[in-house]
Amino acid sequence: MKKLVFYLMMGAMLSFLPGCDLNDDGYSLNDAWVGYGLVQKDADVQQIVMDDNEILFPVSTDYWWHQVKDNDRVLVNFSIIGNKNNENHDEHYYVKINSLRKILYKGILDITPAIEDSIGNDPIDVRDRWIKNGMLNFELRFRGGGKTHFINLVKQPGAITEPVILELRHNDNEDQENIPMSAVVTFDLSALKIVGKTSTQFKVIAKELDGDDFEYSGEYKY
Repeated sequence: MKKLVFYLMMGAMLSFLPGCDLNDDGYSLNDAWVGYGLVQKDADVQQIVMDDNEILFPVSTDYWWHQVKDNDRVLVNFSIIGNKNNENHDEHYYVKINSLRKILYKGILDITPAIEDSIGNDPIDVRDRWIKNGMLNFELRFRGGGKTHFINLVKQPGAITEPVILELRHNDNEDQENIPMSAVVTFDLSALKIVGKTSTQFKVIAKELDGDDFEYSGEYKY
């Protein structure tokens, strides 16, 4: 599993001592994993599909699970209860959810004169970016005071030509700049699909806090 592993209450040491709380599959509730995923939640399905293709099955519908709905993007902290058998021997796990954090998840907008003002173009720092399962993720830094900030990824309307130019837009809502803040946001890239192709080249541009221009070129494979 390609996730960050945290050893809670010195779990890494205690797991080797007699009397440690290990279940039949060798997992300990003292261990926790953290990763990004998409919630699948309806009458028949209650699971989280992780970015590395593991599937998590919460063992109880507790407080955390009630905070999310179908297709929510989440950062989940969980402990493994045991393996869930499946025909393909994929990584399916029964889990206890320790915490859930919703991640802003949205599509790409066509920018038009009607929405130009609301989209804004205030500076923002991009600390990290990565593509996973058709989703473009950004770790962002900015300054604020208490108002809601708006983040969007926009393109010009019309037929898609490569490389597609995408603008990462920030509207700070005329907020004060008292507090360093951070956010992770995810964008669905499916609007960039071109009929007859299996990938699309794109370039993201943004205005950074130091006055420099951020640029990132990538490929969306589908």
